[in-house]
Amino acid sequence: MREATTPPSTPADDLPSRGSLNPEDPITFIEDASILAVSGNNRLSRTSELPGYYKLSPTERLRVLKEYASLTDEESSTLQMTGSLDIKLADRMIENVVGVMPVTLGIATNFLINGRDYLVPMAIEEPSVVAAASNAAKMARLRGGFTAKSTQPVMIGQVQLLDVPDPYGARISILSAKERILAKANEQDPVLVSKGGGAKDLRCKVLETIAGRMVIAELLVDCRDAMGANAVNTMAEAIAPLLEEVSGGRVSLRIISNLATERLVRAKAVFAKSALGGEPVVDGIVCAYAFALADQYRCTTHNKGIMNGISAVVLATGNDTRAVEAGAHSYAALHGGYRPLTTWEKNRDGDLVGTIELPLAVGLIGGATAVHPVARIATKILGVKSAAELAEVIASVGLAQNLAALRALATEGIQRGHMKLHARNIALMAGASAELADRVAEIMVKEGRVRMDRAKELVEELSRKA
Repeated sequence: MREATTPPSTPADDLPSRGSLNPEDPITFIEDASILAVSGNNRLSRTSELPGYYKLSPTERLRVLKEYASLTDEESSTLQMTGSLDIKLADRMIENVVGVMPVTLGIATNFLINGRDYLVPMAIEEPSVVAAASNAAKMARLRGGFTAKSTQPVMIGQVQLLDVPDPYGARISILSAKERILAKANEQDPVLVSKGGGAKDLRCKVLETIAGRMVIAELLVDCRDAMGANAVNTMAEAIAPLLEEVSGGRVSLRIISNLATERLVRAKAVFAKSALGGEPVVDGIVCAYAFALADQYRCTTHNKGIMNGISAVVLATGNDTRAVEAGAHSYAALHGGYRPLTTWEKNRDGDLVGTIELPLAVGLIGGATAVHPVARIATKILGVKSAAELAEVIASVGLAQNLAALRALATEGIQRGHMKLHARNIALMAGASAELADRVAEIMVKEGRVRMDRAKELVEELSRKA
C-alpha cells in the first residue's frame, strides 16, 4: 500500500477499493469508504476526524479504531463477540457500530402482581440488585403480593410558537380550533387511530420566559402499546402549519415531552412485620423514608435505588432507559422540591405499607423492543400482553427494590449483602479463576478487606497451595 502525504487531495481512484482492504493495513483517513492516507511510520494520526467512517462496515470501522486506540488483537476480538446480537443487525440499530456491549441479564423471582406470577428479566451490571428484588418480592407474597394500576398510555407532544402578537388571544384561538388540529394530527397515523389510540386532546399555555412570551400547544396522544415518540413527534410536526395559521406566530420546537404526567403507574404492597424482622425494622424503614422526604441528598440516593430495579427491566425489554429516568426524576420534583417516588408507612397491624407512583412510558412495539432478539425474549418471559401491564410490572419491581434497600439500611447496612457479590468481582479482576474467586471473596468479606491489593495477595497464595 502506498504512502500519502496529503490525505485530502489524494485521488481516491489511486487507492485500494473497499473490497480489497487488507486486515493488516493500518487505516487513517477515510472518504467514500476508501483509505486516504497512511502515515509513514504506520501509526494512525491522532485525529477524530474520520470522513466517511459511517460508510464502512463494522469490521472496517474496527480496523480504524484498533489502530487509533492501539487495541490488541484480543481486545478487538472482544468487541466483536456479539453473542445473541448479530453484528449486521447491530449495524442497523445505531451509527458507527464496531461491536456490542453485553450487559448481564438476570431473572428476578417470586413476583406476584395483581394475582399473577411473573419471572422478571433484569439487565444490570450492579451486584445484589436482582437478588434484593427477588427477596423483597418473596416477602410481599405473604400479604398478597403487589397490586398495580396504570392510567391510559397518553403522551404529550409540545409545539413552541414564537413571535405571537397576542399570546393570550392566540391561546383561545388555538383551543377553539381543537377539532381541526386533532383531525390533522390523526391523519398521520390511521393505524394507531384504528386501534383506539391517536390524538385525544389539546392544551395550550402561555409562558413568560427570558426570551419573551411564547405559546405552547400540547397535543395529548394515546399511544396504545407503543412508547410513542415517533408517533407523537410526527403529529407535532404535522400540526405546526395549522398552529401558525391560527396563532399568527412562528413554530420553533415540535417534540415529545418525557415528563409523561398523563401516563402514570401506581403500585402498592404490604410487607408483614414478621417477614421484615419485627416492628423495630418497620419503624426503621419508615424513619429512613422520612429522612429521604426531608433531605434532597438522601432522597437522590433513595430514588436511585428505585431506578436500579426500574431501569434494569426497562433495558431488558429494549425500552428507553433515558426517557424513563428523566421522567421519573422530573416527576419527583414536580410539586416543589425533590421528593421520593415511594411512600412508606405502618398500618394498624404494625405491618409496612409501601406505594409508588411515577410516569412510565414503555412499549411493546417499535424500537429496540421489536428488533433486539434478547428484548423480544425478555418480553416473552414476562408474558405481558400490553404496555400498561409491562409498566405495572416495572413499577412493582421498583417498589420491591426500594424495600430491599431500606431494609438493609435499617438493619445490617447496605454493604453486607452487596459486598459479598462485589468481592467476587474484585477477585475475578485480580486474576482468580471462576473456581478460586468464591474462596477469595469469602476470605476478603470475612476479613472486611475487600480490596484489589488483598485479592491479588490471596490469588497468589491460594494458587501456590493448589
